[in-house]
Amino acid sequence: MFVQMKNFSVVATYAQMFQEGLVVTILLSLFTVLIGFVLALILAVMRMSSFQPFLWLAHVFPGVFGFFERDGSGMKRDSGFVYHLGRFNPLSFLATAYVEILRSTPILVQIFIIYYGVFTVIKLPNFNMFGFIRFSRFFPGVVALGMNSGAYLCEIIRAGIQSIDGGQSEAARSLGLRQTQNLRYIIFPQALKNILPAIANEFVVIIKESAITWTIGVQDIMSAVNAVKGATSIIMEPLLVATALYFCLCFPTSKIIAYFERRMSRGDKR
Repeated sequence: MFVQMKNFSVVATYAQMFQEGLVVTILLSLFTVLIGFVLALILAVMRMSSFQPFLWLAHVFPGVFGFFERDGSGMKRDSGFVYHLGRFNPLSFLATAYVEILRSTPILVQIFIIYYGVFTVIKLPNFNMFGFIRFSRFFPGVVALGMNSGAYLCEIIRAGIQSIDGGQSEAARSLGLRQTQNLRYIIFPQALKNILPAIANEFVVIIKESAITWTIGVQDIMSAVNAVKGATSIIMEPLLVATALYFCLCFPTSKIIAYFERRMSRGDKR
Protein backbone atom coordinates (compact mmCIF):
# COMPACT_ATOMS: atom_id res chain seq x y z
CA MET A 1 0.00 0.00 0.00
CA PHE A 2 0.94 3.63 -0.56
CA VAL A 3 0.46 4.41 3.15
CA GLN A 4 0.32 1.70 5.80
CA MET A 5 -1.29 2.35 9.15
CA LYS A 6 1.13 0.07 10.97
CA ASN A 7 3.98 2.37 9.96
CA PHE A 8 2.46 5.18 12.03
CA SER A 9 3.12 3.12 15.16
CA VAL A 10 6.78 3.01 14.13
CA VAL A 11 6.80 6.77 13.56
CA ALA A 12 5.18 7.25 16.99
CA THR A 13 8.34 5.95 18.63
CA TYR A 14 10.05 9.08 17.32
CA ALA A 15 7.41 11.39 18.84
CA GLN A 16 9.94 13.21 21.03
CA MET A 17 12.06 14.01 17.98
CA PHE A 18 9.03 15.53 16.23
CA GLN A 19 8.16 17.51 19.37
CA GLU A 20 11.67 18.93 19.54
CA GLY A 21 11.50 19.68 15.81
CA LEU A 22 8.24 21.55 16.37
CA VAL A 23 9.84 23.70 19.07
CA VAL A 24 12.82 24.44 16.81
CA THR A 25 10.53 25.41 13.92
CA ILE A 26 8.56 27.80 16.13
CA LEU A 27 11.74 29.41 17.49
CA LEU A 28 13.19 29.67 13.98
CA SER A 29 10.08 31.46 12.77
CA LEU A 30 9.88 33.85 15.73
CA PHE A 31 13.53 34.90 15.57
CA THR A 32 13.38 35.15 11.78
CA VAL A 33 10.38 37.48 11.93
CA LEU A 34 12.09 39.64 14.55
CA ILE A 35 15.35 39.95 12.59
CA GLY A 36 13.57 40.31 9.26
CA PHE A 37 11.19 43.02 10.46
CA VAL A 38 13.92 45.15 12.06
CA LEU A 39 16.13 44.73 8.99
CA ALA A 40 13.21 45.54 6.68
CA LEU A 41 12.47 48.77 8.56
CA ILE A 42 16.08 49.88 8.19
CA LEU A 43 16.16 48.96 4.50
CA ALA A 44 12.84 50.67 3.78
CA VAL A 45 14.00 53.91 5.41
CA MET A 46 17.28 53.71 3.48
CA ARG A 47 15.45 53.21 0.17
CA MET A 48 13.18 56.20 0.79
CA SER A 49 15.90 58.47 2.18
CA SER A 50 17.02 61.64 0.45
CA PHE A 51 20.65 61.35 1.50
CA GLN A 52 22.76 62.92 -1.27
CA PRO A 53 26.26 63.67 0.08
CA PHE A 54 27.59 64.92 -3.29
CA LEU A 55 24.70 67.23 -4.11
CA TRP A 56 26.87 70.31 -3.65
CA LEU A 57 28.97 69.24 -6.66
CA ALA A 58 26.02 69.67 -9.00
CA HIS A 59 25.70 73.33 -7.93
CA VAL A 60 29.40 74.17 -7.81
CA PHE A 61 30.38 72.44 -11.06
CA PRO A 62 27.34 72.50 -13.35
CA GLY A 63 27.87 70.88 -16.73
CA VAL A 64 31.27 69.39 -15.83
CA PHE A 65 32.02 66.12 -17.63
CA GLY A 66 28.72 66.36 -19.45
CA PHE A 67 26.38 68.69 -21.25
CA PHE A 68 23.16 70.62 -20.96
CA GLU A 69 20.02 69.36 -22.65
CA ARG A 70 16.58 70.86 -22.91
CA ASP A 71 13.68 69.19 -21.14
CA GLY A 72 10.04 69.18 -22.27
CA SER A 73 9.50 72.78 -21.20
CA GLY A 74 12.49 74.05 -23.18
CA MET A 75 14.58 74.75 -20.05
CA LYS A 76 18.21 73.70 -19.90
CA ARG A 77 18.87 70.71 -17.67
CA ASP A 78 22.31 69.54 -16.65
CA SER A 79 22.87 65.86 -17.49
CA GLY A 80 26.60 65.64 -16.90
CA PHE A 81 28.58 63.22 -14.78
CA VAL A 82 28.81 65.59 -11.82
CA TYR A 83 25.05 66.19 -12.03
CA HIS A 84 24.30 62.49 -11.65
CA LEU A 85 27.01 62.07 -9.01
CA GLY A 86 25.45 64.88 -7.00
CA ARG A 87 22.10 63.15 -7.02
CA PHE A 88 23.52 59.75 -6.17
CA ASN A 89 22.04 58.31 -2.97
CA PRO A 90 24.42 55.67 -1.56
CA LEU A 91 21.96 54.53 1.12
CA SER A 92 19.20 53.90 -1.39
CA PHE A 93 21.65 52.22 -3.76
CA LEU A 94 22.93 49.81 -1.09
CA ALA A 95 19.43 48.96 0.14
CA THR A 96 18.15 48.42 -3.40
CA ALA A 97 21.14 46.23 -4.27
CA TYR A 98 20.61 44.15 -1.12
CA VAL A 99 16.90 43.65 -1.81
CA GLU A 100 17.36 42.74 -5.46
CA ILE A 101 20.20 40.30 -4.81
CA LEU A 102 18.40 38.52 -1.96
CA ARG A 103 15.14 38.31 -3.88
CA SER A 104 16.82 37.06 -7.05
CA THR A 105 18.80 34.16 -5.57
CA PRO A 106 17.56 30.85 -4.07
CA ILE A 107 17.26 30.78 -0.31
CA LEU A 108 19.08 27.43 -0.25
CA VAL A 109 22.13 29.10 -1.81
CA GLN A 110 21.93 31.91 0.74
CA ILE A 111 21.78 29.44 3.64
CA PHE A 112 24.82 27.58 2.34
CA ILE A 113 26.78 30.84 1.86
CA ILE A 114 25.95 31.96 5.39
CA TYR A 115 26.68 28.60 7.01
CA TYR A 116 29.65 27.33 4.99
CA GLY A 117 31.06 30.77 4.15
CA VAL A 118 30.43 33.40 6.81
CA PHE A 119 30.26 31.12 9.85
CA THR A 120 33.28 29.13 8.78
CA VAL A 121 35.28 32.33 9.28
CA ILE A 122 33.26 33.46 12.31
CA LYS A 123 33.44 30.67 14.88
CA LEU A 124 30.30 30.23 16.97
CA PRO A 125 30.26 28.71 20.45
CA ASN A 126 29.22 25.06 20.41
CA PHE A 127 26.51 24.52 23.02
CA ASN A 128 22.94 23.26 23.16
CA MET A 129 19.97 25.54 23.79
CA PHE A 130 17.21 23.94 25.90
CA GLY A 131 19.30 20.78 25.89
CA PHE A 132 18.68 19.76 22.27
CA ILE A 133 19.11 22.78 19.93
CA ARG A 134 22.66 23.11 18.59
CA PHE A 135 23.39 26.83 18.61
CA SER A 136 26.19 26.55 16.01
CA ARG A 137 23.62 25.36 13.44
CA PHE A 138 20.50 27.12 14.70
CA PHE A 139 21.99 30.64 14.64
CA PRO A 140 23.22 30.55 11.00
CA GLY A 141 19.78 29.30 9.96
CA VAL A 142 18.10 32.19 11.75
CA VAL A 143 20.50 34.72 10.20
CA ALA A 144 20.00 33.38 6.67
CA LEU A 145 16.21 33.25 6.97
CA GLY A 146 16.11 36.69 8.62
CA MET A 147 18.20 38.27 5.87
CA ASN A 148 16.00 36.73 3.19
CA SER A 149 12.78 37.73 4.94
CA GLY A 150 14.06 41.27 5.45
CA ALA A 151 14.43 41.73 1.69
CA TYR A 152 10.79 40.80 1.06
CA LEU A 153 9.39 42.65 4.09
CA CYS A 154 11.31 45.76 3.02
CA GLU A 155 9.23 46.07 -0.15
CA ILE A 156 6.03 45.41 1.79
CA ILE A 157 6.82 48.10 4.37
CA ARG A 158 7.99 50.58 1.73
CA ALA A 159 4.78 50.12 -0.25
CA GLY A 160 2.73 50.59 2.91
CA ILE A 161 4.51 53.81 3.86
CA GLN A 162 4.23 55.21 0.34
CA SER A 163 0.50 54.44 0.30
CA ILE A 164 -0.11 57.10 2.99
CA ASP A 165 -1.18 60.48 1.65
CA GLY A 166 1.77 62.87 1.46
CA GLY A 167 -0.39 65.66 2.88
CA GLN A 168 -0.14 64.05 6.29
CA SER A 169 3.62 64.41 6.27
CA GLU A 170 3.28 68.08 5.29
CA ALA A 171 0.81 68.61 8.12
CA ALA A 172 3.23 66.95 10.55
CA ARG A 173 6.05 69.24 9.44
CA SER A 174 3.80 72.26 9.84
CA LEU A 175 3.17 71.18 13.43
CA GLY A 176 6.90 71.03 14.10
CA LEU A 177 7.29 67.24 14.14
CA ARG A 178 10.61 65.81 13.07
CA GLN A 179 10.76 63.19 10.34
CA THR A 180 11.35 60.40 12.85
CA GLN A 181 8.33 61.52 14.89
CA ASN A 182 6.25 61.73 11.73
CA LEU A 183 7.15 58.14 10.81
CA ARG A 184 6.65 56.82 14.33
CA TYR A 185 3.39 58.48 15.32
CA ILE A 186 1.59 59.23 12.04
CA ILE A 187 2.83 57.32 9.01
CA PHE A 188 3.88 53.93 10.35
CA PRO A 189 0.74 53.15 12.45
CA GLN A 190 -1.43 53.71 9.38
CA ALA A 191 0.95 51.82 7.10
CA LEU A 192 1.04 48.86 9.50
CA LYS A 193 -2.71 48.47 9.22
CA ASN A 194 -2.48 48.45 5.43
CA ILE A 195 0.34 45.93 5.21
CA LEU A 196 -0.78 43.58 7.99
CA PRO A 197 -2.23 40.97 5.59
CA ALA A 198 1.00 40.89 3.58
CA ILE A 199 3.10 40.61 6.76
CA ALA A 200 0.88 37.76 7.98
CA ASN A 201 1.36 35.96 4.69
CA GLU A 202 5.14 36.44 4.96
CA PHE A 203 5.10 34.99 8.49
CA VAL A 204 3.28 31.88 7.25
CA VAL A 205 5.80 31.59 4.40
CA ILE A 206 8.65 31.78 6.93
CA ILE A 207 7.20 28.88 8.93
CA LYS A 208 7.14 26.75 5.79
CA GLU A 209 10.50 27.92 4.45
CA SER A 210 12.19 27.11 7.75
CA ALA A 211 12.00 23.46 6.68
CA ILE A 212 14.99 24.04 4.39
CA THR A 213 17.33 24.61 7.34
CA TRP A 214 17.56 20.87 7.95
CA THR A 215 20.10 20.87 5.10
CA ILE A 216 22.63 22.48 7.47
CA GLY A 217 21.76 20.24 10.40
CA VAL A 218 19.08 22.28 12.19
CA GLN A 219 16.89 19.83 14.12
CA ASP A 220 13.52 21.04 12.85
CA ILE A 221 10.49 19.01 11.76
CA MET A 222 12.04 17.98 8.45
CA SER A 223 15.16 16.87 10.27
CA ALA A 224 12.98 14.45 12.27
CA VAL A 225 11.46 13.17 9.01
CA ASN A 226 14.92 12.57 7.61
CA ALA A 227 15.99 10.77 10.79
CA VAL A 228 12.97 8.44 10.65
CA LYS A 229 13.62 7.74 6.98
CA GLY A 230 17.27 6.90 7.62
CA ALA A 231 16.47 4.59 10.56
CA THR A 232 13.40 2.77 9.21
CA SER A 233 13.28 3.43 5.42
CA ILE A 234 9.74 4.75 5.95
CA ILE A 235 9.09 8.05 4.20
CA MET A 236 5.39 8.70 3.45
CA GLU A 237 4.12 8.36 7.01
CA PRO A 238 6.64 10.77 8.61
CA LEU A 239 5.99 13.19 5.75
CA LEU A 240 2.28 13.09 6.53
CA VAL A 241 3.04 13.74 10.20
CA ALA A 242 5.22 16.70 9.20
CA THR A 243 2.44 17.99 6.93
CA ALA A 244 -0.02 17.88 9.81
CA LEU A 245 2.40 19.72 12.10
CA TYR A 246 3.04 22.48 9.57
CA PHE A 247 -0.69 22.82 8.97
CA CYS A 248 -1.30 23.12 12.72
CA LEU A 249 1.24 25.95 12.80
CA CYS A 250 0.26 27.86 9.65
CA PHE A 251 -3.54 27.64 9.66
CA PRO A 252 -4.15 28.99 13.21
CA THR A 253 -1.52 31.67 12.64
CA SER A 254 -3.29 32.97 9.53
CA LYS A 255 -6.64 32.98 11.37
CA ILE A 256 -5.23 34.87 14.37
CA ILE A 257 -3.72 37.51 12.09
CA ALA A 258 -7.02 37.77 10.19
CA TYR A 259 -8.81 38.38 13.51
CA PHE A 260 -6.51 41.25 14.44
CA GLU A 261 -6.82 42.63 10.91
CA ARG A 262 -10.60 42.80 11.29
CA ARG A 263 -10.24 44.48 14.67
CA MET A 264 -7.90 47.11 13.28
CA SER A 265 -10.12 47.84 10.28
CA ARG A 266 -13.29 48.51 12.30
CA GLY A 267 -12.56 52.21 12.42
CA ASP A 268 -12.47 52.40 8.63
CA LYS A 269 -16.10 51.32 8.26
CA ARG A 270 -18.73 54.00 8.16
